[in-house]
Amino acid sequence: MSEQSNKTLDTNTAPIVRMEKLNKHFGSLHVLKDVDLTVTSGEVVVIIGASGSGKSTLIRCINGLEEYQKGHLEVDGKVLKPDGKSSRELQQVRTEVGMVFQQFNLFPHLSVINNITLAPTKVRHASNAEATKTAHRLLERVGIADQAEKYPSQLSGGQQQRVALARALAMEPRLMLFDEPTSALDPEMIGEVLDAMRELARDGMTMVIVTHEMNFAREVADRVIYIHKGEIVEQGTPEAVFDAPQNERTQSFLSRVLTH
Repeated sequence: MSEQSNKTLDTNTAPIVRMEKLNKHFGSLHVLKDVDLTVTSGEVVVIIGASGSGKSTLIRCINGLEEYQKGHLEVDGKVLKPDGKSSRELQQVRTEVGMVFQQFNLFPHLSVINNITLAPTKVRHASNAEATKTAHRLLERVGIADQAEKYPSQLSGGQQQRVALARALAMEPRLMLFDEPTSALDPEMIGEVLDAMRELARDGMTMVIVTHEMNFAREVADRVIYIHKGEIVEQGTPEAVFDAPQNERTQSFLSRVLTH
């Protein structure tokens, strides 16, 4: 977290995310077990753990892509009720929470610029001129200003993922969620996406990131959370979790994924 060591988190306001004793089931499978999670404005929280541990499900609950069955979930002051019983609140949350997925999910028949301007004009009722100006600014921010008129099929995977990031930012989210955004990329393209995310972290964007990129997690996180079989078993600063993990399950996981 060396680049962020001087960042001041806003601890005086209500948290962006407040999750208490959250439980999620897929049929008989208990995926999340009494999860407590608070995310403060400006904080970068990185969630690590083995595949199938519940990491992606956890962040998908935050913007209502997955319904939970028991507990309490509040996002930017809006309570999302269990079993999807909060449609109005859910729509509000989704306009304030951006998400970048493993797959790019771009509209193949739309140019890059139109992929980015679609939601702001349709959902936030921005003018075409305003949305286009914002889109060009965001493309420059993520390092692909010269790709505005191309179509997704004409871009590399790393470029497509940066378009997806720009598209999410165009909605001016209060919180950004990332679900393993580099897992579908070739190794040489991973760095360019991580660089764009580093810029967001430096700019103070509130972020919850699921990733297998441990060096990236160590660098950008204010807090690292290790989840095992649906439970948060350890959390702390990157230095505490990576250099001196207390839980033996964290130790075992890190010994497998970290290169020495």
